[in-house]
Amino acid sequence: MDRTFILRFAVAIILIMHSVPGMFNNGIHEFGTFYLDTVGFAPYGILLAWLIKLSHVVAAVLLLLNKYVKIASIVTILILIMGIIMVHYPEGWFVVGGGRNGMEFNFLLIFVLLAIMFPEGIKNKLSKK
Repeated sequence: MDRTFILRFAVAIILIMHSVPGMFNNGIHEFGTFYLDTVGFAPYGILLAWLIKLSHVVAAVLLLLNKYVKIASIVTILILIMGIIMVHYPEGWFVVGGGRNGMEFNFLLIFVLLAIMFPEGIKNKLSKK
């Protein structure tokens, strides 16, 4: 086990649990139809919702296998940033407690993915060149 395994495992579980249930409980269809289509992605809302959720599953598998981690992380970070901009930022910071559906969880996931991508830190990575 390398130094990022515990974080990769945790993020993989989160991504799977955020995507797979929606594949079986009509969640992807609802997200695509009742949210993405209504905010300007019609008629591609359902397709986009499926692509987002499938990217989470692929990223989870890649994180568990420790393969293409940077690509999987970058794609996931971009999706999380868009989630913040479109869904969570208008709701504020807190997921629960001081608010509802806020951006704090996405913020944390972004920085965990950055820590996975750069386990030695960014400064050390840049100074080796």
